[in-house]
Amino acid sequence: MTDPVADFLTRLRNAAKAQHHQVIIPASKLKKELARILKEQGYIEAYSLIPHSEGHRGERIVVTLKYTNDRKPVITGLQRVSRPGQREYVSHAQIPKVHGGIGTAIISTSHGVLTGHEARHAGVGGEVVAKVW
Repeated sequence: MTDPVADFLTRLRNAAKAQHHQVIIPASKLKKELARILKEQGYIEAYSLIPHSEGHRGERIVVTLKYTNDRKPVITGLQRVSRPGQREYVSHAQIPKVHGGIGTAIISTSHGVLTGHEARHAGVGGEVVAKVW
């Protein structure tokens, strides 16, 4: 797999479109941080880790998706911004606002993985990983 983050976002997008309750995704440090931010921002209900087992090589993340009362997914859009072939780095002044501030930009900085708002407030730039709305 050449882009694990794009795979993470695609699995979430597909599961939400199919109205699944949960989705299981292979884990990495960056994917755990993405799940943490999605939970903190209210885009997903919860996430948990399944430790290594005999049938699977590494840890896995179980993401519980969040829906509105009329069964529409809370996540209406996910976009991978920085790709392996075309990285996108920004300074703290250039951090994008997603849908006029309604959405969330996820930035990988020297201070860890932060939302666009947190990175702007901390005055650090970095790699724009994804946008969520």
